Amino acid sequence: MSNYDVIVLGSGPGGYVAAIRCAQLGLKTAIVERENLGGICLNWGCIPTKALLRSAEILHYAQHAKDYGLKIAGTIEADLEAVVKRSRGVAKQLSSGIAHLMKKNKITVHMGEGTLNGPTSLTVKGDKGEEKLTAKHVIVATGARARDLPFAKADGNKVWTYRTAMTPPEMPKKLLVIGSGAIGIEFASFYNDMGCDVTVVEMLDRIVPVEDKDVSSFLEKSLTKQGMTIMTGAGVEDIKVSDKGVTAKIKAKDGKVETSEFSHCITAIGIMPNTENIGIDKLAKLDRGFIQIDPYGRTKSKGLWAIGDCTPGPWLAHKASHEGVTAAEAIAQELGNKDVHPHPLNRDAIPGCTYCHPQIASVGLTEAKAKESGHEVKVGMFPFIGNGKAIALGEAEGFTKTVFDAKTGELLGAHMVGAEVTEMIQGYTIGKTLETTEAELMQTVFPHPTISESMHESVLGAYGKALHI
Repeated sequence: MSNYDVIVLGSGPGGYVAAIRCAQLGLKTAIVERENLGGICLNWGCIPTKALLRSAEILHYAQHAKDYGLKIAGTIEADLEAVVKRSRGVAKQLSSGIAHLMKKNKITVHMGEGTLNGPTSLTVKGDKGEEKLTAKHVIVATGARARDLPFAKADGNKVWTYRTAMTPPEMPKKLLVIGSGAIGIEFASFYNDMGCDVTVVEMLDRIVPVEDKDVSSFLEKSLTKQGMTIMTGAGVEDIKVSDKGVTAKIKAKDGKVETSEFSHCITAIGIMPNTENIGIDKLAKLDRGFIQIDPYGRTKSKGLWAIGDCTPGPWLAHKASHEGVTAAEAIAQELGNKDVHPHPLNRDAIPGCTYCHPQIASVGLTEAKAKESGHEVKVGMFPFIGNGKAIALGEAEGFTKTVFDAKTGELLGAHMVGAEVTEMIQGYTIGKTLETTEAELMQTVFPHPTISESMHESVLGAYGKALHI
């Protein structure tokens, strides 16, 4: 029997980061993983999807070379097999990087299925048979998986989840995407850029429904202009699968039900936590399968912690990593380390990024949520058409929107759509963490020429001081 200070169950961006921070704090640490180090994010999620989307972006630019005064001789076409191969290579490189980090930090890796026997002990079944592990603390970081539609189970053939969509057996000709959250809209954007006829069906009244209404509206217009069919306030009532493809009954906003044919379908309607069959049912409080935790990751059982996608949302890799560090430091503190000072997660300062074309990014409250919360608001919007760098890049579509509390000047939220916004949102996120007001943002010198100047102008605009509009 192996005994540790901390065992982490799951090696995604929550689990492996938690393990590294535990090791840095001098704790004897092990990690248990049933499939691939790096979890879904590195192997089947965040990273390889960005590699796919980068290929689609390059294809888009090549097809529009003449807009930049360039001529490309011959036809430009996508080689799906080569695009997927590149994406898998990126995933493999990063997964092997995690193995190196485990070795460097002297973290013991146990490959196999882990099951809790109690709050601080588990059994691992792997290639080497069965082994019992015990620890002073256990962190559960088992993540989540795609939710299936009851009448459209993913078969990897015609009905896909993100996993098949990343390594497609064939190029879809006519694709139905059910759900317009980040995953659905990213794959819709990828396949649309790759030349596929794409229809997106969203049950709610707008796409990317967690985003600010102005962002949703702008993105819908942009994707429609790119040739996508967007159906909001609509539902897929039934799907029939055959060798030829998918026949879907879709109820539109006006109540009419029409039957449409598609070659393939991607379901992106949310996630299910991986909390079945790991022995946690009696050890922690579960709500629809998600493990309930305190702000530091503690469950109701002493010594048992949980982080990431198997806990309440937002279900984002960077939130999981942050929770991993918090839990590791709280454990070290409990074990007598007086030099660590863990802080609970501030959910209002977690940025969200969606890598469709155009990109969207946000942090904090939407304008509507701010008003619902009782704030009197000042709102600034600045379009990219007034930004020199965006025009020079040929990417003048988009805007930056900031929401402030009218009485205190507190930055409540920021919402962006357009080129490179997923890189820029961190400026506002730092501002939120530092509890900034409009005064500091106005006094900040933004470099020229950059798209980030739209952030400054948006802040100025909220107070009637915008210079370039």
